[in-house]
This record gives sequence, structure tokens and C-alpha cells, in this order.
Amino acid sequence: MTKSKHWRWLRPLLFLGGGALVGLVYYHFFGCTTGCAITSSPWRTMLYMALVGWLLSGITTKGCCGACNI
Repeated sequence: MTKSKHWRWLRPLLFLGGGALVGLVYYHFFGCTTGCAITSSPWRTMLYMALVGWLLSGITTKGCCGACNI
């Protein structure tokens, strides 16, 4: 694999892991124990923030200039 293909998979995984870590920290400091849809469980908070991180990784990448060979 070339370096660009490694970066193509590594970047979303790093954002996903970072989002999950942010979710865990958010749950620890601001999570509620009952009545909250997302922050009542550490797993839900981590999953939600990991999804947000993954979406951010796609938004912050450079687009194709000209023809894309995927």
C-alpha cells in the first residue's frame, strides 16, 4: 500500500477514536444518570461522539481536483 492509502484509512480511524475519547470525557464530567437520551450511558455518548468524529474526518479532507481515481 502506498502512503496515501494508509493516510486514507488512518485519518478516519484517528478521528473516530478521538471522538470516542471525547465522548467518554464528556460523559464523565457532564453526563446524567437518568432521563437523557445520549449522555445517560457512556457507550452511547462514546458512540455518538465517535460518529461525529468520523463525519468531521470526511469534512476536513481535501477534495479531488480534476479526475479522481478511487
